[in-house]
Amino acid sequence: MLDVIPNAEQMTALVGKPLYEVWNKLCNLIDEKYDMDCLWNKGGKAWTYEYKYRRGGKTLCTLYAKENCVGFMIILGKEERLKFEEDRKSYGKEVQKIYDETQTYHDGKWIMFEPVDTSLFDDFIRLLRIKRKPNRK
Repeated sequence: MLDVIPNAEQMTALVGKPLYEVWNKLCNLIDEKYDMDCLWNKGGKAWTYEYKYRRGGKTLCTLYAKENCVGFMIILGKEERLKFEEDRKSYGKEVQKIYDETQTYHDGKWIMFEPVDTSLFDDFIRLLRIKRKPNRK
């Protein structure tokens, strides 16, 4: 756990104003559709911060922040991968490419996106729906 949650100023200094806006828009989009517990953490070796959306012990997705970069990670298990693969043609080329290039582990595909704008957000929301139906109207 983090001792101090980064404020808007610290996040802007870390990722830059345009990416902080992307981060906020993505958080707002997820918050609109999902009522989740949100947990801040250190980002490990590769990232400065981790911001995890969880409910009932299950992670929906995780956002990451480091210098001049934000990340959006979603882990698809076996059944979830089948759902994606059945519908893959309806996702954008970039999402399909990142999915294909992501290594599959015994517990699923840990798919990391590094959005620079909001262009992939519709696909992100569809990926989240595979994991869990939105629980907010």
